[in-house]
Amino acid sequence: MADTARPRSPGRAASGRKKPAVKRKSAAGSKSTAGRRPAAQRSTAARKRSRKAAPDFAARAREAGRNAFLASLGFYGKAFDQAQEQFSHLQQQLEERREKADMLYLELVRRGRKVEKDAREALQEIELPRLELDSLTDRKRLEDQLDKARARFKELKENMGLKSVA
Repeated sequence: MADTARPRSPGRAASGRKKPAVKRKSAAGSKSTAGRRPAAQRSTAARKRSRKAAPDFAARAREAGRNAFLASLGFYGKAFDQAQEQFSHLQQQLEERREKADMLYLELVRRGRKVEKDAREALQEIELPRLELDSLTDRKRLEDQLDKARARFKELKENMGLKSVA
């Protein structure tokens, strides 16, 4: 009755003793255990090989991605440098044109002063009579003064290098 109340474990005999462990014999064609690595070392070597294959692929993929990123970064850097170079060139051209415009402006001011001075001198040389009724009737004298003024202005135009309008 005592045997039925207590369940038997598979490794124990009816008397309660342990069964001896069964030794396995090596297969006839397999290598002996003397040339093999211990099981702990075998699993480490296998893990290293599998890790080596996976990280190698992952490393190559990471490297390719990084190279693509660096190439695009280099492209943007080169484009930025070219834009900066063009901007600097345009800015330099603009400053040169401003300098030329300033020089031309000063030259025109000097020329205008000279023309004004010559015109004032020409007007002072022309004697304009007071507008009296008698002088208006003297047409010959008035035409002589107009011819003298026209000749003086023609001379001024030739000196200044201006083309006649009429």
